[in-house]
Amino acid sequence: MYRLLIVDDEEIITDSLYETFAGHMPDRLDVCKAYSAAEALDWMRRSRIDIVLTDIRMPGISGLELTEEIQTRWPQCRVIFLTGHSDFDYAYRALQMPNVRYLLKTEGYDKVMTVIEQVMEEIRQSHSMHEVLEKSRQMTSRLAALHQEEYVRKLLQDSPSAHSSSMELQAELVSRNIGLQADSPVYLVLGRFNTPPGIEEGPNRLQESVRIIGSSLLSEHAIYISVTDHYGDVVWLLQPKTGKNNAEEHFSTYIEGTLELVQEACMASLDVSIAFTLSGRGCPWSRIPRQYERLRLLQWMKIGDGVSMVLTDKTEGTAGGTSKESVRISSRIDVMSGFLESGRFQPFYDVFEELVTELQQQDLTMERAMETYYYLALMLYSTCNRWGLRQNVPDQPSLLQLSDFTCMKEAVHHLYCAADELVHFKRSNEEERVNQVIHTLCGYIRDNLEKDLSLVRLAELNHFNPSYLSRFFKQETGINLSEFIDDTRIRRAKELLCNSDLMVREVALQVGYESAHSFTRLFKKLTGMTPQEYRESVLVR
Repeated sequence: MYRLLIVDDEEIITDSLYETFAGHMPDRLDVCKAYSAAEALDWMRRSRIDIVLTDIRMPGISGLELTEEIQTRWPQCRVIFLTGHSDFDYAYRALQMPNVRYLLKTEGYDKVMTVIEQVMEEIRQSHSMHEVLEKSRQMTSRLAALHQEEYVRKLLQDSPSAHSSSMELQAELVSRNIGLQADSPVYLVLGRFNTPPGIEEGPNRLQESVRIIGSSLLSEHAIYISVTDHYGDVVWLLQPKTGKNNAEEHFSTYIEGTLELVQEACMASLDVSIAFTLSGRGCPWSRIPRQYERLRLLQWMKIGDGVSMVLTDKTEGTAGGTSKESVRISSRIDVMSGFLESGRFQPFYDVFEELVTELQQQDLTMERAMETYYYLALMLYSTCNRWGLRQNVPDQPSLLQLSDFTCMKEAVHHLYCAADELVHFKRSNEEERVNQVIHTLCGYIRDNLEKDLSLVRLAELNHFNPSYLSRFFKQETGINLSEFIDDTRIRRAKELLCNSDLMVREVALQVGYESAHSFTRLFKKLTGMTPQEYRESVLVR
């Protein structure tokens, strides 16, 4: 989904264009509006904007000055100037800027809509990265890349604390041709993709393609190194380029917005859905393994599986670790628990079967067999207690008493029963969780019709990514979020028109329209009559 921002100091023009585009292609275009350049810049700080339709002459900050700021923050953004005949003095300057077009207001809405569709197609085509992928494969020295990747994987698993100073760490980075700075914090991005059935590219080639697409789009404002980790996920370590407008808050927003473009490009070029988690702030090099594990946990905790989404970790990680002696078993138990918590049942059973198979090996020592069993039993037992399922699992207390079973085969059978009961409960509970999210969102909209109900604002309030929230709502309800908001506002407006003496303008304000003209146009579009005509028709009855 692309995001269009309409900017004009004349409210009637802004509102008319907003209504036109908001209903034109709601599945492909998220429309925002601003009545000044300052308000437009506030949108730029909050979210990625793909297309800006703006007047060239406005009080305070002009359209040209606004465009310069836009291209500093979002270099991929397209700008369309919409202005009058007398502004040809500005046209030459406008046409010298990259990704800029110029339209006359007299050319009409049909022309404006045609140009917007052309720009959207240009953006879509720019996301097709086949040529970039081919050039990168030809230029990459595989031996040097493997050297880099092995070092980065080591950083993800072990802190570089053995280095006595940042100078020694910097020397390691330079020797591997890694452009990151040892004395600056790094941002981490973790990407997990889902390969659709029938995909022809092998997993290694697909991982490389995703890394090249992501690196190509992130390179505008970031220096980076990327690697495929031991789980087959893609990881980036990022730092802002020096000399760029990259305050910490904006750099995090820039990464999040650019990752949405990476998702679009991966779907367009590779037919692959990819979910991202990223650190909301830079972390010291010594905390990279801890931050990496937090991002993996966030992947597990997302709603659903295989959904294209971007999650930002905005909290500090807590200290913790595992002993070296039992890390092999305990780490797999943690992974299995994460799969169960996030509803990823097949990976959960894969790890479970792996541990149970080891448990029943004939050459396994008694000490190791007991260790493996009790790790499994404790994880299942504690999950049953946390989820309130003590009565659902037969002989649950016996899980922690291996001696209560006549043989190992019987003990394993009870482990299977507990695992199956937990999976059954989780499956039935997932739908209830999704329904609760939708219920809360719809309730907020109904109770706050007079407030800002833009997609970006609703996403902020509900801790969602805007593009994911739009897809999620449509997937679960069958209608667009913007359509639900319009219907709810009109329904409330009808109640106020029938049961109060409020003027039409007062009704418009109470249901979230600052302009009575815009309210009247939408009301007539959806009901076939103006608000006053509707009120009179009810009185006649």
